[in-house]
Amino acid sequence: MELYPAVDVQGGRVARSAARDPLAVARQFARTGARWVHFVDLDRALGTGDNRELARRFLAGAREELNVQVGGALATETAIAEMLEWGATRVVIGTRAAIDATLVSRLLARYGADRLAVGIDARNGRVAARGSTTGMDLTPVELARRVQSLGARTAIYTDAARDGALSGPDLDGARTIVALGLDVIVSGGVASLDDLRGAANAGLAGAIVGRALHEGRFTLAEALACVAA
Repeated sequence: MELYPAVDVQGGRVARSAARDPLAVARQFARTGARWVHFVDLDRALGTGDNRELARRFLAGAREELNVQVGGALATETAIAEMLEWGATRVVIGTRAAIDATLVSRLLARYGADRLAVGIDARNGRVAARGSTTGMDLTPVELARRVQSLGARTAIYTDAARDGALSGPDLDGARTIVALGLDVIVSGGVASLDDLRGAANAGLAGAIVGRALHEGRFTLAEALACVAA
């Protein structure tokens, strides 16, 4: 299972961390042994602004040492293309865009399944786009099956209620998508090394870790050793 340490930026600096420079954080991740980093512009995701120039500099610098996966509710073809052109290894199609089969199909045809993942955010068992408090008339498995039929191979599954809450990831929900044959990276709620062991035992392709890592609940070296065991 692959570990994706998160670098979330907000207001021009790393969110939920004493560190200010996101590129310095990513380079430290690389020195510790990480192969990937998960980058999110929280201001853009929340609709409160953006850190475009910071994102550009981050991608230009981090890609020299790491694979970079970019998330953050990216919902337009232009935004996704921009991140790929700036050097992202893989970009996550935001849930709001993922329900648009025509857009997903066009993006996959243009960039290929290796460079794109589909974000499946859920709340109370229904698909719920980032920032929404209500679910759509669609289950995560239904959306996963739809994007898989279009050629997607990787899904980022997030239980929105657990995101940043340190309450453990929704492994049961993730397993239902794994059962379809997709590579599933779970996000939201990882609080302990036991959570990572659980994700690995559930057959997941990866786990994104943010708050728990930045708050020192475990070290990156411990997490990497855990998923490699």
